Amino acid sequence: MFWRQGLALLLAIIVWCVTLPALADWTRPLSFSNADMKRHDFSGETLQGAEFSNANLEQANFAGADLRGAVLSASVMTQTNLHGADLTNALVDQVNLTKADLSDAVFKEALLLRAVFTDVNISSADFTDAILDRAQIKELCGKASGINSKTGVQTRDSLGCP
Repeated sequence: MFWRQGLALLLAIIVWCVTLPALADWTRPLSFSNADMKRHDFSGETLQGAEFSNANLEQANFAGADLRGAVLSASVMTQTNLHGADLTNALVDQVNLTKADLSDAVFKEALLLRAVFTDVNISSADFTDAILDRAQIKELCGKASGINSKTGVQTRDSLGCP
């Protein structure tokens, strides 16, 4: 009988020790949906999977931020700084990026349909396998130049420019 209690205690300690680190690693997803984050500084932050849908991100600073898998759908991002940001697999559909700095940003496999690219800086940006419509590609190819510092891909090649 005593050995059963000792075994049960030992098993409880093992289960507690194994599951505790797993609980410590869990973090809540970041949600800034419908928020007014105008001029907010997110530079260099890890924002993987964060949700910014329908947010006002005008003049926000995301320079060097990790936005892989982030949701930015239908947000206002005019004059936003995304220099060097990683938006791999991000949802950037229906976003107004007028006068935004997208230089050296990574948009690999990002969804960019119906995004507005008026007066944007896309120097050295990587759009490899991003989802864009023909009109967007034509517009972006007119201003595409440079090689992305992280991926080594030419902007024109990533867009499939002629």
